[in-house]
Amino acid sequence: MRHTRWHGPIALALTLAGTVGAHADTYPRQPGVDARHYVFRLTLLTGDSNEIQGEATTTLRVLTAGLREIALDLATPRADGKGMTVATVTSQAGPVPFTHLENRLRLTLPAGVAAGQDVTFTITYRGIPADGLRLINNIHGERTAFSENWYNRARQWLPMIDHVADKATGEFIITTRADYQVVANGALVEETDLEGGRRRTHWRQDVPISSWLYSVGIARFAVRHAGLVRGVPLEYWVFPQDAEKGFALFDKDARRSFEFFADYVGPYAYQKLAHVEAAGMGGGTEHASSIFYGEKGITAGNGPVVHEVAHQWFGNAVTENDWNDIWLSEGFATYFTLLYTEHAEGRDAFAEGLRRSRATVLRMETSLPNTPVVHVNHDDAVREPTNALVYQKGAWILHMLREQVGTETFWRGIRDYYRRHMNATASTDDFRRVMEQTSGQDLTWFFRQWLNRPGVPALSGTWRYDATAKEVVVTVRQTQTAEPYRLSLGVGLVSAPGALPSMRQMAIDGRETTMRFTAASEPAAVVLDPAVSTLADFGAFVKAAASAR
Repeated sequence: MRHTRWHGPIALALTLAGTVGAHADTYPRQPGVDARHYVFRLTLLTGDSNEIQGEATTTLRVLTAGLREIALDLATPRADGKGMTVATVTSQAGPVPFTHLENRLRLTLPAGVAAGQDVTFTITYRGIPADGLRLINNIHGERTAFSENWYNRARQWLPMIDHVADKATGEFIITTRADYQVVANGALVEETDLEGGRRRTHWRQDVPISSWLYSVGIARFAVRHAGLVRGVPLEYWVFPQDAEKGFALFDKDARRSFEFFADYVGPYAYQKLAHVEAAGMGGGTEHASSIFYGEKGITAGNGPVVHEVAHQWFGNAVTENDWNDIWLSEGFATYFTLLYTEHAEGRDAFAEGLRRSRATVLRMETSLPNTPVVHVNHDDAVREPTNALVYQKGAWILHMLREQVGTETFWRGIRDYYRRHMNATASTDDFRRVMEQTSGQDLTWFFRQWLNRPGVPALSGTWRYDATAKEVVVTVRQTQTAEPYRLSLGVGLVSAPGALPSMRQMAIDGRETTMRFTAASEPAAVVLDPAVSTLADFGAFVKAAASAR
């Protein structure tokens, strides 16, 4: 997901009671029905108007016997003329009664539909999207169309169940100008030239994805087919004016990061991976198999390539089952970007990335007080589900989990989690259970402390050398007003200026903890967390005024 996407503070009440990571979901689901397949036939950009003409064929599975009505999400017309107007709804049996009010398209089911039965509706509609699909000029003054459905904007132009938990396969059949190219999810089925200088392009996504991951890009592109990576076609789609910079940017990390995630996490889920320059965007958005990057980043020669590639595994293939658990997407992508840095550039670059992320968390803890990583009762009418803590603090929690269970166990757990939930959804509790089974540890306390509780520990302390006992005595105090955290804190004994620290470990679970470490002579310095393993606000840590002799 676009790592610059969050738009403002989120202050949520925290309740630690109950199941870790499980809260009532207030984001509206569609009860009793499961989306199976969508086919969207759209005509746009064939003239000067921003109107789209659409025909959507929606296949749904009824899960509850006796259900008489289903509802799809679709924007209703607004006072400014934007929104969608539905003309007809039909099924195999003929016309279907419907209402279209308050952004909900309600369809009457025929009597006698049994649980487990599939029903198919065809909806004809038209309108100017208020959002979701942006029909705008790119930085070169050329007319384009690019979707960005995050997080509930698919309904602005597509009739569908617009909820993160309901995954479905789908197709886009796009008719537009013949001098345009169209990129979308999945694999290209065919391109057909039509009369009147138009072309029809058909893309099909055979792996189920969430509504916000559906994507279409329409523009003049320079396209590079960059070969296969682990058997998957790799493609670059860039505005012709930006081809040199765009291709160079994607060449730098697109292939290597794909290989890293495929090797260390598990197989890629989709039929291709396209990296696409897009108009009207900020950072990047990780649509399934078709990542969009803001044009300003492309022209500047930078972009969040590794972060968005990581999302193809976490957020896309394994998707959080409600927005309360968005850290399973953003925290994972942020940390796995750092893991790729560790793999590609070494431990020092990795540690520096962690330090920067920790500094971000500490700043955000000031501006977003009382905000946990796992949300409580996200309401789409009130707020978006992301904030900066979801990204950087979520990443740090994964890093500390790695320290808690060990690197080898961590990777085994990650691979098992991905295998179990690939092309499906997962909750924080699902992830916790996998890591507990893999490690043999009860991690309830860890997940509750770091994910359901706001804030971070604040640490300060002193050290002294006991020459008689030949021990370094370290005292660490937790100074935050909230209850103490349970921590494992690294302590480094530095024998001489510039020397690498000799590592020790402190188990901390109270307001003040003192530990003694054997040392043949007084160290030149003692430092906390030299390996960058603990998320905390480190205050003053100084040598005591007098050493014991």
